[in-house]
This record gives sequence, C-alpha cells and structure tokens, in this order.
Amino acid sequence: MKLVSYESGKQPRLGVAVGERILSVRDVIHLLEKRRVPRLVAQRADFKHAARVIVEAGFAPRDMIELLAHGEAWRRALGVVTAALARAVDPAKAPKGLFTPLASARLLAPIARPGKICCVGLNYADHAHEQGIEPPDRPIFFLKSNNTICGPNDPVRLPPNSDQVDYEAELAVVIGKGGSRIPEAQAMEHVAGFMILNDVTARDMQHGDKQWFRGKSCDTFAPTGPWIVTREEIADAGQLKISLVLNGNTMQDSNTSNLIFKIPFLISYLSQSLSWEPGDILSTGTPPGVGVFRKPPVFLKAGDTMTAAVERIGTLTSSVVSA
Repeated sequence: MKLVSYESGKQPRLGVAVGERILSVRDVIHLLEKRRVPRLVAQRADFKHAARVIVEAGFAPRDMIELLAHGEAWRRALGVVTAALARAVDPAKAPKGLFTPLASARLLAPIARPGKICCVGLNYADHAHEQGIEPPDRPIFFLKSNNTICGPNDPVRLPPNSDQVDYEAELAVVIGKGGSRIPEAQAMEHVAGFMILNDVTARDMQHGDKQWFRGKSCDTFAPTGPWIVTREEIADAGQLKISLVLNGNTMQDSNTSNLIFKIPFLISYLSQSLSWEPGDILSTGTPPGVGVFRKPPVFLKAGDTMTAAVERIGTLTSSVVSA
C-alpha cells in the first residue's frame, strides 16, 4: 500500500494510491460509516472485517502521524478496503472527493512535521572510502530539523550563505509503532514503511562548523516522498537499488545491500537511548557519488534538477532554486 499526503481544494489530505488514482482516507471512512459500499464488495468476509476495524477506531486521522498511530492492524485494514473499492467503484459514479487522479494530484511530504529525523552518516563503506577514511565501527547519527521537510517536486532553495550545496539520496524508514529498548529481532515490527529522502547538505557549513547540524538543516534540505510504501510491500529493504540523477547524469548508483549498519540494528541501537514514536524518520545513509568528493567537485546551482530513486518505492524529483 502507498500512503500519500496530497492537496485537494488547497487543503492537505491523506490518501492511498492505488494504480492511477488516490482514494481519500476521509471519504473512504465516510462511505463505510454510511454503509454506502457496493453490495458485492460489502458482503465479502475480508472486507467486512476490515471495514469494522476501521470504523471502530472512532475517528478519521487528521495527519499521517495520527494514521500511523492507529496501528498496523488498522493500516492493513485500510489496504484491504481501498484495494476493493478501487476495483468496485466506477470513478464516474463515485462520490465527489473519493478519487483523485494521481497524475494531476499535488503530492505533499508524506509526514509534514515528524517528531524526529534521525540520520546516519557514513553508512556505506564505499562512501567512506571515497573520503579516504575507514568505515566507522559504530553508527554516526545526526539530526535534521523539521524546517528541512519538503515534498515531491517542491523546490530546494539554495541559502545565500552557502555555495557548496550537495545532494544525498537515501532510503528512509518510517516508524509506525513507538518503543524503547527494542530487541534487534523485533525492530522491524516497529516499521510502518519506507520512502525516499534527499539529505541535501551545505558542505561549507558542515566542514566549517566541525559538526553537521547547521549544514544539514537549512530550509527545504529534506525532500521526502513520493509516498510511504508499507512494510509488507517490501520483502527485504536491505536489497534495493538506490540512485540519484542530476540534470540527466547518474551521480549515485548503489544498493542498500551495501549498508554497513542494517535497519534492524539501527532501530534497536538508537532505542537503547531514546524512544521511537509514530511518524519518526530514520534516514539510513547515502552511497558514494556525492558532489563534494568528485574531481572537480559538483555542487548544486539554480536551475538544476535532481531525481533520487529507490527500487520498489519510486522517484523523488526536486528542482533547485535560489533562496
């Protein structure tokens, strides 16, 4: 299932992308509550159970964090219901607002204001080697702040006090179930799904400050999306192709199998010190090919277009503009 945040009537909404359409979560719940579901679908045992799980939750989630907090059983029920309705309901006869064509929808960042954006540095061995350093023996974590979040096709704005802004394609993990001191063997139970994050970085700030926060946390420096692909759709997140194309040229091309520290370990490791909460983001690191270590270096400039891609998730395109 693909969970999306999108704009309809200039208002943010939650949806599920099925094929070429988005189903509004709010309107799906309204149909279930009013029992306005095609009879053949409503009589199916799996649909009846899923509809009951959704309606008994008591209210429609107002944002993605509330949706995630409803729990995995609720999310799976939503997947059953939306898949059935997408097949059974004729778009021409559907209630207004239920369907939105995916091609014409303005997708937003899946999670507008995550509680935490935890990122991992130097988590691909070949990314460490391109810097001439040894891979770390334990994870290196840093935070990005909420002002960095932007969505698919939103512009990345170059700050006027930096001329060394760089790209970093990453696989991001979205936490669905909170917890602390999580055993590694149970870590994936806390994952709702996956999306793409471009960890845009001002290298001159990063290197000049001798720490990473300011250079990683400029406005618009975390394009995310295009949606959250739920965990059951991806059998092994440690075997996904990942790439970034800048102005038609492939700059990064790797696979998450090259992660030094794997996703279950990272979730468990951090949980020994802090609690995970629904909607938190763990960005797992970037592969080699970043601009700063190219010869000559390649930094972003106004007019550039970059597209990060992760297998089984999709693509995330961002234009680059002056602030």
